[in-house]
Amino acid sequence: MPCNGTPSTRRYDWDALDETARAALLARPAQVVAQRTREAVAALLADVQARGDEALRDITARFDGVDLAGFEVGADEFAAAHAAVPAALREAMEQAAARIEAFHRAGMVQPYALETAPGVVCERVIRPISRVGLYVPAGSAPLPSTALMLGVPARLAGCREVVLCTPPRRDGSADPAVLVAAQLTGATRVFKLGGAQAIAAMAYGTGSVPKCDKLFGPGNGYVTEAKQQVAQGGVAAIDMPAGPSEVLVIADAGADAEFVAADLLSQAEHGPDSQVLLLSDDDALIGRVQAEIDAQLAKLSRADIARRALSASRLVRVPSLREAFAISNRYAPEHLILALRDPRAWLDSVEAAGSVFLGDYTPEALGDYCSGTNHVLPTSGAARAYSGVSVASFQNFVSVQSASRAGIAAIGGCALTLARAEGLDAHANAVSLRMGREAA
Repeated sequence: MPCNGTPSTRRYDWDALDETARAALLARPAQVVAQRTREAVAALLADVQARGDEALRDITARFDGVDLAGFEVGADEFAAAHAAVPAALREAMEQAAARIEAFHRAGMVQPYALETAPGVVCERVIRPISRVGLYVPAGSAPLPSTALMLGVPARLAGCREVVLCTPPRRDGSADPAVLVAAQLTGATRVFKLGGAQAIAAMAYGTGSVPKCDKLFGPGNGYVTEAKQQVAQGGVAAIDMPAGPSEVLVIADAGADAEFVAADLLSQAEHGPDSQVLLLSDDDALIGRVQAEIDAQLAKLSRADIARRALSASRLVRVPSLREAFAISNRYAPEHLILALRDPRAWLDSVEAAGSVFLGDYTPEALGDYCSGTNHVLPTSGAARAYSGVSVASFQNFVSVQSASRAGIAAIGGCALTLARAEGLDAHANAVSLRMGREAA
């Protein structure tokens, strides 16, 4: 049960909750409507698969409020976008893209080869995924930063074709900043399509939109569900479950309440299905953060959206910071902020998180835009097994092996023993024939 609360946030004492209440406290909002979402998305995917562009036009008119004769962005609209984007914004995007490229280039995996036995060489070679589909949300707010986060590593990977979908505005155009960001990264084709229908178009292919091998990008619960369904159906691979945004802050008594509240609100304003959590071992800090949230909320242009997100958010008193990390690892947040006096000393305690932000002067917003790390991250607890987008996400890693006559003589006996133990005579025969030829 909550200790107390305000219209915007509720406070809880972890030690006062039983296991059922703890599980409910850590439940994501999207989980409540999962079945309804699954059914709606399945129907939409089937419609696009069956009717192609005709379905896309109907769905876009219904959900985006615009009738589009065509979906692909042409040269004229790109030119208009460049004219509409202020020079300062373009420069900021160029600077962010440069840092994203520098960070991601440094982490690129290299091919390698190794002689595992005399005459036996094993290698791993790297190949770009041929055609990838990027989804850039623009529902309640356009996200040109997402175009950079996806497009830059796709370019570094060497993908032959990069298809990007972003929702149309009411006037039928795409957001100019998103278009400029797409061109900065070298996206091949851009389409004005949003929501689960964009995922369906890139997964199945239509008369206008090419079928893609792998789909990337964050989105709301419907977009995430669409990605999971096409992946489960073997239609297209996906990067990860990347749905409604979330942040968890672990703060000690010395944390700046104003900073912490601002970080919580920066995620809450993403959408009504976002979730923010604060874990602290200090009651006074929680009280100050609660007051700051209410004070800052009143000044936000997206206050209504943030307020709805805060209704599913929590301020939690924990008995110790060590317990806070145990809870965080259980929750596996997309973003984890350590508002601690010695945050790096606690970094080894982090087992599951999409991205970690150390100290009072590292707001999550830096990672969203321009620090260089990627903001397309696993959500809904998927950080236990998934990682954020990197260049490797856009590549295939192919193993290669070669054996000489001496090589099969050296390791063939090992293969024969294992094949016979498994009762696979054809396997054994494929090896023994070659060993016999070499002996002869």
